Amino acid sequence: MITRNEAFELLKKYNKDPFHIQHALTVEAVMKWFSNELGYGTESEYWGIVGLLHDIDFELYPEEHCLKAPELLKNGGVSEDIIHAVCSHGYGITVGCGVTIDVEPIHEMEKVLFAADELTGLIWAAALMRPSKSTKDMELKSLKKKYKSKGFAAGCSREVIERGAEQLGWELDKLLTMTLQAMADSEDIINAEMGKAGAIL
Repeated sequence: MITRNEAFELLKKYNKDPFHIQHALTVEAVMKWFSNELGYGTESEYWGIVGLLHDIDFELYPEEHCLKAPELLKNGGVSEDIIHAVCSHGYGITVGCGVTIDVEPIHEMEKVLFAADELTGLIWAAALMRPSKSTKDMELKSLKKKYKSKGFAAGCSREVIERGAEQLGWELDKLLTMTLQAMADSEDIINAEMGKAGAIL
């Protein structure tokens, strides 16, 4: 399996924007948190690598998101199972070029990625509106208020988030609560990684 360092180097080969790097590191940390929480602790690194690489093609090929990823990942020596997981987070979504992604999330890890990806963006946006600029002091009721406001972080699809919760068999509140907790618990790690990444980007 590709190592975490190799995965990060591969990510940086195709992604230079700090926003995209931060999102990748956030989803990596959230996926690792979920792996431990859901009883897959021995697979924590694997879940994290999938999270790290999930948007590898988005910066350069936004109109072909999840379609260019297999080529970039194969060229980087990434295994087919990780490629499937990465592509599955676009399941049922029609990308800019008009193609609807048909790679279905099967494993619980893939379903978590599908459900949490958009939600992490919404939670970060909500955190940036707070005086603390942090997820650590955010309460669920505050997040739900932002979530229900259609104009807030409109690019984060509520339909995708809700479909993700449904695929997992979870109530939406459970997904919101756990993803918020994952981000709060991981915030210092993500900030430290961004500091390191900033020094080498």
